[in-house]
Amino acid sequence: MEDQFTNFRDRFEATPDRHEGLSYDEVESRLTSSKRTALAWMEQTGGDPNVVALNGRLVIVDTAKESPAGRRSVCFDESARLSRKKNAPAASVESMIEMLEVHLLTPEQYQELQTQFSFDEKTSSWLKTPDLIRQKGGALFGDRRYETTFIYHNGADSYYASRGFRVCIELD
Repeated sequence: MEDQFTNFRDRFEATPDRHEGLSYDEVESRLTSSKRTALAWMEQTGGDPNVVALNGRLVIVDTAKESPAGRRSVCFDESARLSRKKNAPAASVESMIEMLEVHLLTPEQYQELQTQFSFDEKTSSWLKTPDLIRQKGGALFGDRRYETTFIYHNGADSYYASRGFRVCIELD
């Protein structure tokens, strides 16, 4: 694999408990060209991607301790970003991932990951939001405080320096 994936391989090999019985060669053989592009983007934006079992499936997911630094200060989606009358951010979650083979974490995936390792103790991450909530102008996000995982809501047009988002790549 190219040099750009050295950190990914090192991270994978340093945490065998997250993907028991899986070899790196097996992971590499499942990485299509578009998945390699997405993985490179995850690394470049600070996601610390690694392979984990999530809802019984193997995925590559952001395992950074805090929400990836290169994906913060963004609105939930483009319609929310464009609806801001003042101080619109440069991007939205939607615009950043639209050309990649990645998926925004669901609240259920976020909660399951929090049982495997703790993250977002100082930051928060936007989560996939049901259409009904989004149609009413809201969006979901999660964080971990007081050794507890919380799922909250906010206006989809809001953005904060400490809120980013996490994604996953399906390997199956």
